[in-house]
Parts: sequence; structure tokens; C-alpha cells
Amino acid sequence: MTDYGFDTLAIHAGAKPDPTTGARATPIYQTTSFVFNDVDHAASLFGLQAFGNIYTRITNPTTAVLEERVAALEGGVAALAVASGHAAQMLTFHTLLETGDHFVAAKQLYGGSITQFGHSFKKFGWHVDWADATDPASVKQAIGPKTKAVFIESFANPSGLVIDIAAIAAVAHEAGIPLIVDNTLASPYLLRPIEHGADIVLHSATKFLGGHGNSMGGVIVDGGKFDWSKGGKFPTLSEPNASYHGLKIHETFGAIAFAIACRVLGLRDLGPALSPFNAFMILTGIETLPLRMQRHSDSALKVAEYLKTHPKVTWVSYAGLKDDPSYKLQQRYAPKGAGALFTFGIKGGYESGVTLVNSIELLSHLANIGDTRSLIIHPASTTHRQLTEEQQKAAGAGPDVVRLSIGLEDPQDIIKALDKALSA
Repeated sequence: MTDYGFDTLAIHAGAKPDPTTGARATPIYQTTSFVFNDVDHAASLFGLQAFGNIYTRITNPTTAVLEERVAALEGGVAALAVASGHAAQMLTFHTLLETGDHFVAAKQLYGGSITQFGHSFKKFGWHVDWADATDPASVKQAIGPKTKAVFIESFANPSGLVIDIAAIAAVAHEAGIPLIVDNTLASPYLLRPIEHGADIVLHSATKFLGGHGNSMGGVIVDGGKFDWSKGGKFPTLSEPNASYHGLKIHETFGAIAFAIACRVLGLRDLGPALSPFNAFMILTGIETLPLRMQRHSDSALKVAEYLKTHPKVTWVSYAGLKDDPSYKLQQRYAPKGAGALFTFGIKGGYESGVTLVNSIELLSHLANIGDTRSLIIHPASTTHRQLTEEQQKAAGAGPDVVRLSIGLEDPQDIIKALDKALSA
């Protein structure tokens, strides 16, 4: 369906009427396993000689539609849907890294990613070096002989910074390693990182893809352009695999090798499978993704412009504002809008931030983004609480920072709710 526009792909990519019942909506294939035609058919599936369904932990028809749709929207060659955004990150690095390897990650990241990379990944023998994603030279300096990837967010969470993807991609490719971009905040409607040099794109589908705050999920999108065999850096992809009788995944599957490896090695053995029901819910959400992302962006700009003038607000960080440091990059990479998420500084620092989120009406105080409802949180006391104050500031989540995820309500109602709470 590559000839169709984005809005059409969001509704139709990967889907067709059910051949048995004629159902137009993608059915929920709520089953653990699938019947084989015969012994030879089963053997070909288990030996990766044929595509098909064995067990829902590895493949499922409902989930397959979601995977094809997100791959189409991102301009990738294949995708793998899993249980959460964190699961997507884990399987990505499980495929790329060996014990003792490390990767470079932006300092400007979601707090949960900072914790996963800096603490939990150590148990696998994987190590992270931090760099300033706004400075490609900082990324280049952090790359060493054992570096296997660079990881950034397209729009940084929570700061809303727009990262120069092409510049970071050039640094990564000069070192012979892939660039991984978490595109959760922008969504492919606003920005498609593969077009700017990204090799792997990740999503927490829990957020804007699903869009309604009701289902957990994650997606890995394979850009299909990286040479996994060059230089011998990625033996999982280039060397004979013992669990498949010496099969070389990149040699066998070519452009879709990374997505295949994540599925048949990572998902097969680590097991963070997406439920068919959640796949169905996220698919339903994606059908309205273009409409929602445009409304999110338009309303967020109005709210950000209002907060810029409020006497209780010291600063606003939103790339859609013309005087914002990220405005030029936003216009270059995401001219349709800067998304739903932004931060602002409240006078009075930490205590005022806590008071605001405890007293506001209409906006929900919770640890999520990308909902139809407007959401608010004080990162320093919640999502980034586990970090030092220095780390919080580096991540754009200092003591005075309040994060908003603007929903689909009337923007004037959101402004009224903020004004009432700030004035109080």
C-alpha cells in the first residue's frame, strides 16, 4: 500500500476483510496456538523456512496487522509488536549487544529509560555512556571500540526538545553503528525518523499510537538499510545461530533481518508478548492518529502561548513557540506540529509543582502521556524521582518543572483549569 497517503494507511495498512467471516474490522485472534497443516508444515515454520503462526508469544494474526501498519506508517520494512515500550527497548538491545558491550544514549530521555539503561541493563553486562543529544560532538566523543548503537528520542521527554536526527545519524554511521530513535512523542504523523537516517525506530504504543490510555504495547520498526554483516560487530545477526542449526539471519533474511532476529531470538526466549486484545485496541487507536496528533499539536500551542504570559510561570519549553530554541528544528523535522507534550517552570520550585498537580481540576495527575484526556505531572517527584537533582536537570526534569500532555478537550477549558490552579 505504499502508494497511499498517511491517513489512508492509518486505517487500511496490513488489514483486509476476514476471509472466513467477511468481518471488516480486524478480528481479535484470542488463541494461544495454531493448528499445522501437517508435520512438514510444522517443521518449515519451526525452521524459519516459511512464515506463519505457531504460538501467540511469537506471532499472532491480530498483532501482525498492527506490525504491518506501524511499519508502513514509519516507512520501515518490518516491525515487531511487544508488551510495552520498555520491552521494545530490551529486545532491541538484546539483539545488538553482547556481554561487555555498551551503547551511547542521550541525557535527554524519559526517566524510566534512564533507569532501565543505567541500572537494570547492567545485569545483562550492557553498559551505557551518556551524551548531550543537542551536541553531535558529544555523541561522537562518547563512542568507543565496544559501542554498538546510539539511542535518542525524536522529541525528548519531558523537555520537548527536537533532536537533530540527521546529524546524530551521521555520527553513528561514521562509527559503523546504527541509530535507534524512540519516536513515541512525535508519532509517524509528525516525524518519520527513518527518512532522516534512523536505522531502528521504537514506540511505546501505549501512548499516541493507541491514544486512549487503555492498552499497553511497544513496537520495534526495522528501517531495513543497515548492513549488519559489515565489520563483524553484530554476531547475533551475522554469525551462524546455534538455535537454528547454523542459520545466518542477515544472510538469510536481508533487509528484514533485524526485525526477524528480535522476534525469533528475543521475543521467543524472553517472552514479552503483546496480547491480541491490546493489539486490537492499539490498531483501533491508530485509525484516528492523524486527526488526534494534529489536534494535540494545535491545542498544545495555544496552551503554551497562554502559559508564556502567566505571572506564575518562569519559562515554557515547547518547540512550537517561535522563540523556542528547538523551533527551527521543529519546522525542519515536524512542520505539521510540535506534539502534545511540553514543560514549563513554576515559580516556587518543587513545592509549588507538587501543590499545582494536587489542586488542578480537569487535568488528570498520572504517569502517562498521549491520552485523549489532558494530563499533568511533576516529574521530579514522580517519573524522575529516582534520579539525582543533577540528572533531573540534565533530563529536563528539574525541581520546578511541570509536564503537560495536552488532550483533545476544548483548549479554552484546559487554559481555564490551569489558570484557576496557578492563581490559587
